[in-house]
Amino acid sequence: MAAAGTAPRRLSASSAIVSLAIVLAAVATCSSLGAEAAACSSHTFSGNGGGGGRLYASCADLPRLGAALHYNYTAATNTVSVAFRAPQGEDDGWVAWGINPSGRAGMVGTNAVVAFRRANGTLAAYPTVLESYAPSMAPSTPGDLAFPVSGVAAEHEAEGKEMVVYATVALPAGKGSKFTHVWQKGSAVVNDVPAAHPTTGDNVLSTATIDFSD
Repeated sequence: MAAAGTAPRRLSASSAIVSLAIVLAAVATCSSLGAEAAACSSHTFSGNGGGGGRLYASCADLPRLGAALHYNYTAATNTVSVAFRAPQGEDDGWVAWGINPSGRAGMVGTNAVVAFRRANGTLAAYPTVLESYAPSMAPSTPGDLAFPVSGVAAEHEAEGKEMVVYATVALPAGKGSKFTHVWQKGSAVVNDVPAAHPTTGDNVLSTATIDFSD
C-alpha cells in the first residue's frame, strides 16, 4: 500500500506523446474502416442491364484493382447472387470474377464470369473456366463448370466508369460457404475475346478468401 501523502505519478513528456500517438492511430484506423465499409455499401446500381432493382445485403471492397463485390447468400440452398464491379473507363476492356473450387490461391482452375463490350457495341457476359495461365476465355458449357452458374449479365456504368457482371452461383456441395475467389480486369478485347491482362502488380495479386455467410 502506498504511503499517505505520496505525490501522484506524472507522465513524462515522451510518454504522453506516445500515448497520444496510439490514440490518434486507433481513431484513424476506425475512420478508415468506416470509410471502406461505406464505399461499397453506399453504391446503388443504375437499373440498367441485369442489375435493375437488385439489392445486396453484403459487400466487400476488394484489396486490389479498385474492385468491389456485392452479394446475397442463401444458406438454405448454399447459393450466392453476386454483382462484381471494377473500374473500366474504356469500352474496350473487360472484367471477371470467379471461385477457385480447389481452394488454391490462384487463377488456374477458377470458374469465372466475364463481361466486356463486343465489337458491335453489345455487352457480353458468360461463365468460363480458367484452365491455364493462358486460358481461352471462351464461354463454357454447364458440363464444363465445377458448379452451376446462372443469371449471368453485364452492365457498363458510364457515369461511374465501371463494368459490372452479375451472376448466381450454386456453391460446391459439401464445402460450406468459405472459398478462394479471384478477380481480374484487362484493357483490351480482340475479336470479341478478352486479351491477356498485365502479369505484374495487382493483376497477379487479386485473390483472397471470402466467407459468404459472414
